[in-house]
Amino acid sequence: MKKAEIATLFDRLAAALPEPKSELDYVNPYTLLVAVVLSAQATDVGVNKATPALFEAADTPEKMVALGEGRVKDFIKTIGLFNTKAKNVVALSRMLIDQHGSQVPRDRDALEALPGVGRKTANVVLNVAFGEPTIAVDTHIFRVSNRTGLAPGKTPLAVEQALEKVVPAARKLHAHHWLILHGRYVCKARKPDCPACTVRDVCAFKGKTTL
Repeated sequence: MKKAEIATLFDRLAAALPEPKSELDYVNPYTLLVAVVLSAQATDVGVNKATPALFEAADTPEKMVALGEGRVKDFIKTIGLFNTKAKNVVALSRMLIDQHGSQVPRDRDALEALPGVGRKTANVVLNVAFGEPTIAVDTHIFRVSNRTGLAPGKTPLAVEQALEKVVPAARKLHAHHWLILHGRYVCKARKPDCPACTVRDVCAFKGKTTL
């Protein structure tokens, strides 16, 4: 995709949704971190069904540790991999208390050192909680970047690095959400809604759908 086409793509996504937001429900940086950890291999909708009661009971690391792994499991048992996730949530909460004064660190390495937190989760937290212009590549962004020709890559890291190079500086803060929402609702995996796509004319996908 050429530089002018990339600019057009983001201009149009921005015009359609000037202030994109995460679809995960949270009340503070800590609950955002927990929600993102819970969302691994799960849908935001599914996570949002489980977290209101959990966050009412525990919206700080201290309260989560006090709940304990067994009680956390009860709150999140509708979410896939809930046993491992409950263990990680309690463990990362304990680490936040012991090493970070109960605060979510604004540092990628420190975030990735927490149980259950990988590069994608760290990027989401840095972007949403702290306004860092990071791009977390999930399955939707990976698909959109490759399908459109925006930032082709064989791995999520390769796509992230390609996006860092091509996304206009003024668009980096919201690029993650524009691309993920576009992939979730328009450029869908099985049948992309190309007729409704605002960037179809700059997209390199050869299998565009029709009405």
